[in-house]
Amino acid sequence: MSGRVRLALCAYAATLLAAGALLPLVDESGWMIQATVLLALQSGAGALARRVPLARPLTIALQALVTLLALTVLFVRDFAVVWLLPGPEAFARFGDLFTAGYDDVSRYAIPAPATDGIRLMIIGGVLVVGLVVDALAVTYRSAAPAGLPLLALYTVAAGLSDGGANWLWFVLAAVGYLLLLLAEGRDRLSQWGRVFGGAPRGRGRQSSALDASAPAHAPVRTGRRIGVVALGVSLVVPAVLPALDGGLFDGTGSGPGRGSGGGGTISAVNPLVSLQDSLNQPTNREVLRYRTNAPDTKGMYLRIVALDRFDGTSWRSSERKVENVPDRLPEPSGLSPAVAVTEVRTNLSAAGSYKQSWLPMPYPATKVTIDGRWRYEPTGRTLVGDRGQTTGGVQYSVSSLVVRPTKEQLAQALAPPSELKREYTQVPDSLPDSVAATARRITEGSANDFERATKLQKWFAEDGGFTYNTQVRSGTGAAAITRFLEQKEGFCVHFSFSMAAMARTLGIPARVAVGFTPGTPQSDGTMSVGLRDAHAWPELYFDGIGWTRFEPTPSRGTTPEYAQEETPAGDTADPAQPETDTGAQPSQAPASPDACPEPERRLGECGAATPGDVEEQEGQGFPWTTVLFTGLGVLAVVLLLLLPLLLRIMARTRRLNALRAPAPPPPGSPGAAPPAGTPDGKQVTGTVTVPQDPAGTLAVWQEITDTAWDLGIVPDESLTPRRAAARLVTEGGLTDEPAAAVHRTARAVEEVLYAPDPRPVTGLAEDARLIRSGLREQVSTWVRLRALLLPRSSVRVMWALSERWSDLTDRWSPRRLPLDRLTSLLRRPTRQRG
Repeated sequence: MSGRVRLALCAYAATLLAAGALLPLVDESGWMIQATVLLALQSGAGALARRVPLARPLTIALQALVTLLALTVLFVRDFAVVWLLPGPEAFARFGDLFTAGYDDVSRYAIPAPATDGIRLMIIGGVLVVGLVVDALAVTYRSAAPAGLPLLALYTVAAGLSDGGANWLWFVLAAVGYLLLLLAEGRDRLSQWGRVFGGAPRGRGRQSSALDASAPAHAPVRTGRRIGVVALGVSLVVPAVLPALDGGLFDGTGSGPGRGSGGGGTISAVNPLVSLQDSLNQPTNREVLRYRTNAPDTKGMYLRIVALDRFDGTSWRSSERKVENVPDRLPEPSGLSPAVAVTEVRTNLSAAGSYKQSWLPMPYPATKVTIDGRWRYEPTGRTLVGDRGQTTGGVQYSVSSLVVRPTKEQLAQALAPPSELKREYTQVPDSLPDSVAATARRITEGSANDFERATKLQKWFAEDGGFTYNTQVRSGTGAAAITRFLEQKEGFCVHFSFSMAAMARTLGIPARVAVGFTPGTPQSDGTMSVGLRDAHAWPELYFDGIGWTRFEPTPSRGTTPEYAQEETPAGDTADPAQPETDTGAQPSQAPASPDACPEPERRLGECGAATPGDVEEQEGQGFPWTTVLFTGLGVLAVVLLLLLPLLLRIMARTRRLNALRAPAPPPPGSPGAAPPAGTPDGKQVTGTVTVPQDPAGTLAVWQEITDTAWDLGIVPDESLTPRRAAARLVTEGGLTDEPAAAVHRTARAVEEVLYAPDPRPVTGLAEDARLIRSGLREQVSTWVRLRALLLPRSSVRVMWALSERWSDLTDRWSPRRLPLDRLTSLLRRPTRQRG
């Protein structure tokens, strides 16, 4: 293994070891695998560029280009040309992701979720550090300064972890840096042999720099000293950094994540105060409008959030991990294929004045199409806005299931999973025993949990003597439930939480959903949802059906068909549908524009836009333009990938055709050759000999040299043609005719270069082809394929362009000094090989 390859591997390993310090900052570690692969591509591009060889600035530029393409494929391929080439849209998306990542860093606690923005910042940062380390340590062969970016990477990780960085990551980063220093020292020693150094001078004696007996300070020892200093700095710097707080920097961040271990979670919310305020608004201002293909909208409840934690003081939503919104949401938990379901689609539009973090959706949603920054909470099957995203003015489409279980399926439901039952049947010790006793009394004689649930619902909605009143003091704790059961007056909050608490005391998993009732039909076929449609209802879990809605609140919403009692024949009254109280019933018509406050009316935030028709197709006709531009993009990428091959074929054709001289003039014409057999003739075979073109001979020799270079034999321009031919025969393993062809071509080149009157030589083009075949037979299939698709000699085109650019700037530029420096960097190196 060459010293440069060893240095590249050590630089790659050192960057990965230092990047390990970032692992505790993010909840998921999948980004590390992606960074490892992309860093390998970056290092591989540098190794290939140095082997060509390219100038150092071009090597770094090539690595940066490969890094950009890799990041494009990983993060913004949907905005790139043929998923690879970044354009204006891709760079704009990069900017959006970086901004989002910056916001995520300031919002989430450690460990933060692996959002696209955070992944871009971390993976991009690791690749930038890796590029700098590779450039310093390998391309410019200066490993000691490469410790600075490695130190910066570890320092950032230590600072963000608020002093909680594990010492193991520090040791791994230090080991990676020391390995890099040792690899550089070994490389230098291998190039120079015994190290010249100066021993400490004794009194009255001077030591020569060439004194072999004097102990030398080898670069390895220097590397150790530098390593000790760097390690000391990396220990001191995090200790003296100022404390960082807020979001990801603080264990008690202000964002949706709370606590040192709560990164990537949604915080507990309590929307009940706003719910009561909405119900008591003087006007029923419109907040949502939707259009659906569901055959019946009576059960189209728009669910916002589920409150599943009852601690005795209130019902709240548990802190749950959130993730990116999947293309299709997972199947609802607990739903059996035996239950009849119908998938419907609903297009919704929110008013500009309706701004809150949770997205109203029919339950259970199976697919959500929406623009903006939204995240998915799998347990509650809800969407929550990220980085300040709200529902104000958004338009979105939701596919959802209409679940139609039978009463028999609900009655025959098996016991729920033990873990789910344990979580959703917890009640606080502060809940009075009278609540459980009342629940047992109401459901006495029930054969199963479904019968118990329907009896609880009927007792609250009809038999219990409860009154619906939105002016009653709100409350969801144990004291509020006890007061509600005693006074028997309240609104949906009291009914839903009391029924859920009672169901839990009976061992039935229960939670409370908050959202909107279906709303009011409009003349244009849409449904209008106003503030007074805000509602809360209990959801009980039955294995095989999943979370199931019940409606205990009188005069609100609709009782599901499966929860209604059988109506006796001839009885027109529906006991499950209580008679409505016109005094308590909210207005069914959305507010007129005059009811909207003046500031909101000026901003155009009154009412929701009309949602699109659910039957409309997204695409119209065959997308000829898309296909055309996609095809052109694919063709451009293919041509770009085949460009080295095409350049090499053009160069070979041009060189071999250079041997073709024009046809000889007729005998007797001016410039015609003497007759065959005369003393001045070159041949006596009866044909006319055309003198060999010197440029064509040199072109053929260049072609043979480049062919050998493509197959792994690096050219050495310091050798004479004869010695170069001997080296080519030896290293290429040529024998018989190919070896003779090499020597024959070398003699022709010597005559062109040195003889005053070169003798004509024919068949050089055939010799070049014979040599190429002989060289290809001695190498593996992989080497032949690489020589075909990525020929090393194609770099001569870049050298030629660089020289032409230099000549052009020298001729036309009035300021030659800066351009001379630039072109000198682009010219072919003289020492860099392999």
